[in-house]
Parts: sequence; structure tokens; C-alpha cells
Amino acid sequence: MSRPGVGSLSKPKSILGVHRILSPTAGIRVSPLCLGAMNFGEAWESFMGVCDKETSFAILDYFVDQGGNFIDTANVYQGEESEEWLGEWMSLRGNRDQMVIATKYTTFYPSGQLKSMHLSLEASLKKLQTSYVDIFYVHWWDFTTSIPELMKSLNRMIDAGKVLYLGISDTPAWIVSKANEYARSHGLTQFCVYQGKWSASVRDFERDILPMCEAEGMALAPFGSLGQGNFKTQEQRQSAEGRKGRPATEKDLKVSEKLEEIASKKGTLITSVALAYVMHKAPYVFPIVGGRKLEHLKGNIEALSVELSDEEIDDIESVYPFDIGFPMTMLFGLYNTTYYKTRMTSKDINLVKSAVNLDTPEKLRPIRPHKLDN
Repeated sequence: MSRPGVGSLSKPKSILGVHRILSPTAGIRVSPLCLGAMNFGEAWESFMGVCDKETSFAILDYFVDQGGNFIDTANVYQGEESEEWLGEWMSLRGNRDQMVIATKYTTFYPSGQLKSMHLSLEASLKKLQTSYVDIFYVHWWDFTTSIPELMKSLNRMIDAGKVLYLGISDTPAWIVSKANEYARSHGLTQFCVYQGKWSASVRDFERDILPMCEAEGMALAPFGSLGQGNFKTQEQRQSAEGRKGRPATEKDLKVSEKLEEIASKKGTLITSVALAYVMHKAPYVFPIVGGRKLEHLKGNIEALSVELSDEEIDDIESVYPFDIGFPMTMLFGLYNTTYYKTRMTSKDINLVKSAVNLDTPEKLRPIRPHKLDN
């Protein structure tokens, strides 16, 4: 006889429904992909293309049907339509409490950071038709507010029951570390997730943000992991298929060729390999995916079953030299043809190697891709 409130758990329709703990500092359970709602709206059609309400709702319905529950938006997306449409959809479906909603506030109000925070959150709650948000992000750091002022104000939102967890985006690593240390030493809630730009062609994340998140017990929610629409096959590029936006860089083109080569060998999509790449680099990585068409989302989910070897990751990274910068180049002896790999440990430090034959445990690895059991 089952206990009250406990029943048999149904099998998810896809691997998207096998959820994960967000981070060591946030026990909330989320789907391995985060659905980005930046496309949901018509205000930014001129540079993002069309994604009308009917299509947006269809994408949301499919995401949830396949087991997804993690959705990202912001107060400024699509001139506020993104939050409005998301709130309308949750109200119609009656599923707010099953969703993990992350939104952000910006500093556009002329009165400053804290007034922006207060007004933005109140407006977001109304648009989302909810009394709380699961994750509340500082959208970017504008260097106008002190860390104590910010962390105290964010925590007042938590104390009021309007916010469950804190995230931060587009902010230098040293500021996040100082903010978290301040929070811990004053009995406050720290940031548990960082959102920023990271892909196989833009690896700046790996200099300071990635090691900072590992040290701080934070998750990573990268955007742009598909090259912001610029990771395409030769056929797609010739047909001019894809979203509007910035033109592809030389790195995008070279990385695309390598991703296509690996995808062809594995019988999968180039975008699936691109997502698998960032998810193989570190634990607690939840890429934000946000296509304008339902088939885009279906391809993204396929990435959760794509496994890459260390050699394939090295092959992708060999396409162009990534300069990790000082002091890492000096410490690890990274010159000429030797490049930084995120799986390096203290045994790979040049001066350590000259002093001792050292063996070290591997860094914590991410969850390996797998398929649903039959």
C-alpha cells in the first residue's frame, strides 16, 4: 500500500524528463536543458525573426510533454512580451508550480540598481501571474552598487517569499566571488547559478567564470552554445537557413566544419554536438536553448544522448588556438602548440612537474549522456 501522496512514477517520454540537481548550493531539481523564452514575442522580430504566440505555446507544450521544467526569461525580453506570454501560458495550463522559472532584472531605471530590482520584480510577478520566481538573476553588473547593498536587498526578496534562489549573469568572476563570500559570512543566500556566453567558438568562460563556479558550488547556464545560430552545416549555410543576427565569424565557420564532421560520424545533428560539447566540459551545466521552431527543440533534446570522447573534445578545440591568458599560460607551460584543457589538474602545472612525480584525482566529471532504458 502506498503512503499518502506517494504514487508510482511514470516513465518520462525522453531523457529531458530525467532531472538533475541544479548545483551544490541549490537542491532544486531541473531538466538538463533550460528553455530560453527570449524568442517568445513579436517586439524584436526585426532582428530575431518571427515566433508568434501560437508557436511559442506549442514549443512550451512540447518541452513540458517531453519532461522539461526549467524556463529562462527576463523583464526586458521582447519588450516584456516574453514574460507576459509565459505567464498566460502557465495560467491556461495550470502548471505554474511544476515549472522552475528564472527571470532577470536590469538597471534601466534611472533611480539605480535597487529601485530597478524592486520595480522589476513586482512587474515580473504580475506578468508571470505568480507570487514568486524560482531563480532571480542580476542581469548584468553595472559597477554602481556596492556588494553589501546588493546582497542584502536580494535577500530581502527571499525573506519576503518572492524569490527562492539567486543567480547572476554577465558579471566579472571576482565580483561574484566577493558577493558570495559576503553572503556566506553574513548568513545570507549566495548566488547558485551563473549565466553567460559559452560555446565551442567562444571559450572566454573558461578563463575565470568556469573555475569560479566550480569553487563556489554554482551551476552554469550558458547561452549562445549553438553559436547564436551560426553553427550550421554547409547545406544550411548555402540555403541561408537560420535566425537573423550577427554574421558568422571565421571561428564560427571553422568550428562548424568540425562539428559537422563529428555529427556526420555519429549520425546526429550539428547542433546536438555543439550542445554536447559544453555539457561535457563541466558538471552542473544547463545550456539555454531557444529556437523559433518546434523542430529546433527536438534536435536540442537529442543532444542529451550524444557522447563525446576526450579526443573528440580535443579535436573540436584544435580548430583554433584558445589563449587562457596569464597566469595560467605560465603555470601550465602553455606555449606554441600546447593549449589549456579544462580537465587539467595540479599534476599538469609546469613547475610542479619539474619538482615531483605527482598523481592527482580527476576533476569532477559531468553526468554522462545516456538513453532511456526500455
